[in-house]
Amino acid sequence: MDRRIFIGGAAMALASGFARAEDEFRGDDGKPAPTWRLPSEISLDLPGLIVAGGKSPDAMLYEFFDYNCPWCKKSEPDLHKLVVGDKDFSLILVQNAILSLGSVQAAKVAMAARALYDDRKAYALHRAMLAHRGPIDGMGALGHAKKLGLDAKKLEEKADGEDMRKQLTLHVQTARALAMDATPSFAMNGMGVGGWPGPKTIARMVKNVRACERITCS
Repeated sequence: MDRRIFIGGAAMALASGFARAEDEFRGDDGKPAPTWRLPSEISLDLPGLIVAGGKSPDAMLYEFFDYNCPWCKKSEPDLHKLVVGDKDFSLILVQNAILSLGSVQAAKVAMAARALYDDRKAYALHRAMLAHRGPIDGMGALGHAKKLGLDAKKLEEKADGEDMRKQLTLHVQTARALAMDATPSFAMNGMGVGGWPGPKTIARMVKNVRACERITCS
């Protein structure tokens, strides 16, 4: 599966209102990576976000992901290196559970961990879930929660609640509104990037945002 395959209507969304930008933006493999300007009227200040990294960051990367996405799993170690290696960087996780029912269940468990505990524990669970071999669902997510010392029963009850359903729906709807139809996709400083461009490209985006407040500097 190509890492930049768009699962839904991203191309249509780009053609009907999103400004395609940075045509020369390329990933680590040298191939063009889809980028587009994001509409400023759509807020990314969503309930239930898991935030990893610096408390007062000067560079924030939003990742729109699915727990059953192969490229989300593959990219996680590289993103974590940024989180632990750059105290002024934050990774903000947006649940875009679009690949399966299991993805929806797993996302609700992760959001429940954030609601019942804190970002640190929710991020630890997030990493464990992306390291899971094979497809993951709600039971698989609860199994990882148990291993981390979290209360699986309370998590299951919270995950099944209406508030978690509403939060997840808002995350997925926001992803759709921003044409984040590839998993993973990213948002940074008003720009969208579809697919996983590679760790060097992500690091370059962070560097550029600090230098010129754009993901590319001329």
